[in-house]
Amino acid sequence: MVGADAEPGEAAVPDGDPGADDDDRPETRHAVVAEAGHGERLDKSIVALAPEFSRSHLQTLIRGGHVRVDGAVASGPAQRVRAGQRLAVTLVATAESRAFRAEALPLAIVYEDDHLLVLDKAAGMVVHPAAGNWSGTLLNALLAHHPASAALPRAGIVHRLDKDTSGLLVVGKTLPAVTVLSRAIAAREVQRRYLAIAHGRPAEDVFSVEAPIGRDPHVPTRMTVVAGGRAARTDVERVASDAEASALRCTLHSGRTHQIRVHLAARGLPLIADRLYGGKPARGIERQALHAVRLAFAHPGDGRPMRFEAALPGDLAPVWAQITGGSAPG
Repeated sequence: MVGADAEPGEAAVPDGDPGADDDDRPETRHAVVAEAGHGERLDKSIVALAPEFSRSHLQTLIRGGHVRVDGAVASGPAQRVRAGQRLAVTLVATAESRAFRAEALPLAIVYEDDHLLVLDKAAGMVVHPAAGNWSGTLLNALLAHHPASAALPRAGIVHRLDKDTSGLLVVGKTLPAVTVLSRAIAAREVQRRYLAIAHGRPAEDVFSVEAPIGRDPHVPTRMTVVAGGRAARTDVERVASDAEASALRCTLHSGRTHQIRVHLAARGLPLIADRLYGGKPARGIERQALHAVRLAFAHPGDGRPMRFEAALPGDLAPVWAQITGGSAPG
């Protein structure tokens, strides 16, 4: 337990001018450890100083050096406090709280109306903020391009592409559009075709991989084919092959995390440069060789058929042409 570092009856108060309009300035709160709190863990002791934050976040603040005990940076959440010690907690905003902000980032808009946006996402852009990528994402760009998206779940994002996968993505601009598009994706009524360049050559020219996908129990960042995973099916067509690689068209019938990457790797066909699943950089390609080339769905407003295609980007197009002899990629 802590006692406020103030006159009896007063609450602990933040440093600084309470009328300041700089909402991003960290706030520091002070208190003195009361007799009843003698011997408590530090993370438990400071809960009363910042009850609006979770204990987990307060532990993060301690580890980040934002909590001081008698002027010295705290050693860790488990540090024991003594009666009479002075505590100072600087309430730094969480990365998550800073993530959902508008950022004026370039967007390759293929189509836009009052209901939706179709984008050609560049390789290297993260779709949604997450650990390690709290800014510079597609969501940040959407908030700047269409401020009303701040009121929508995930700013209208209804499906995702991996960071290093390029290509087409549809985003809803209204809640009804988001709802209709999300339901269409769940019902497998949205056609999504990808182009992939993989190591090796498949035994068949046309085949399907129908295998459940789940989290790899040994490598948390990987997915894998595993009994008890979520059902997943990918249709694959070999367009052409050379001595080193194959150009493949892939059609999704489900949308599991890393689905095409996992299914092809399970068939001994890892994508070029997909290091996570056994691929190696080759022929100038340094990111996983996967591109969302076609997207087709019914318009969420009036039901008319919509179909879009996105040309292969500059890192993949020359290699595709080498393998196929110039075959149309769509």
